[in-house]
Amino acid sequence: MGILTTLRDGDHRLTLRMAAWDSDCARQLLPPVEKAADHTKLWWAATVAVAAAGGWRGRKAAAAGIMSMAAAELLSNGIVKQLVERRRPPKEWIPHDDVEDRPDSSSFPSGHTAAAVAFTAAVASSWPPAGAVCAIPAVLVAIERVHSGAHYPSDVAAGAAIGLTAATLVRATPRLIRRWG
Repeated sequence: MGILTTLRDGDHRLTLRMAAWDSDCARQLLPPVEKAADHTKLWWAATVAVAAAGGWRGRKAAAAGIMSMAAAELLSNGIVKQLVERRRPPKEWIPHDDVEDRPDSSSFPSGHTAAAVAFTAAVASSWPPAGAVCAIPAVLVAIERVHSGAHYPSDVAAGAAIGLTAATLVRATPRLIRRWG
């Protein structure tokens, strides 16, 4: 068996296991996280909270978070999803009702995860305590994307990588402008 086949089979097994996770915690916590993360509402609310609570440092962290989130959305949804066509996990794999509310776009990568990780990483680099708080819903968003059947774990991992890349690019931009300007 080749490496790609092994990775794909592991991805499928992990999808089945995560989608079958049935606990009171998952049933109560994940659906509201999904609703809050749709259209980046969660991260816009976090922007307001971070900016209001942190003074100058909070405003800087919030601005970095928004710029990183925008870059991640552009990379994940505007570029990569257009280049890579991947079907979502089969509906029969998802043993709960969340499977009916899935997007029709490519499964790869997870744009929700890209935005969550980009925002969180950028906030964390400017204001670590706020970044630590943002990491909790970011992890929940990533878990929810697989649990709901919207994505495979590899889609979420790719989204996280895109989010980290976006945050790194945003953080490096002022230095690059000064260097080449």
